[in-house]
Amino acid sequence: MGCWLLLASTAQAGVFDDDEARRAILDLRQRVDSIRQTGEAATQKQADDNAQLRRSLLDLQGQIDNLRADLAKQRGQNEQLARDVADVQRRQKDMAQGVDDRLRKFEPVKVTLDGRDFTADPAEIRDFDAALTVFRSGDFVAAQASFAAFTRRYPKSGYAPSALFWLGNAQYANKDYKGAIANFNTMLAAAPDHPRAAEAALSIANCQMELKDARAARKTLEDLVKAYPQSEAATAAKDRLSKLK
Repeated sequence: MGCWLLLASTAQAGVFDDDEARRAILDLRQRVDSIRQTGEAATQKQADDNAQLRRSLLDLQGQIDNLRADLAKQRGQNEQLARDVADVQRRQKDMAQGVDDRLRKFEPVKVTLDGRDFTADPAEIRDFDAALTVFRSGDFVAAQASFAAFTRRYPKSGYAPSALFWLGNAQYANKDYKGAIANFNTMLAAAPDHPRAAEAALSIANCQMELKDARAARKTLEDLVKAYPQSEAATAAKDRLSKLK
């Protein structure tokens, strides 16, 4: 009887030990499962976080690429704008230069002719030089027409006295003595102090002698000597006067 009780007591103790062990195992399993689930959740969260970070990095890289593209485009636009501005400035400069050149063609310039200074328009200079070139070529008919046209076109020009002088000489060469006398007299009336005035007076006397008007020629030569005593024309006039006596 006593032995049975001991066995029963021992057996009951063993049952309790097995239950406790079973509970401990279950508890351990739960803890392991909990830890594993926690670990899996943490891993999943880490994976999600990594994926989100990767997406963020990709998005940031995309934004950076877009910014680079925008900057490149802006840089290209700025460079094109700079080229356009430079082109506009160049065209403006060319236009301004063209306007200046065109205006310069019409602006009066200083001229020195026969010892006299005056201003003349480029057109006057061109036309006078052209007429004088024709005269010097020996085409006195064309020269007479050119200087006659000049005096009509530019009656107030500083070239006018010289133009009348050469017109008279062309007429003299063409044997238009009366026309020459008229133009020489017009010159002397307008510019009696002109450096070629004495020559014009001598030319008048020459025309009068060609017209066989010795009396008028003598009077012209005498007036020339009085008016321009120091001129070469006065010396020639004195010689002519000695031959008229």
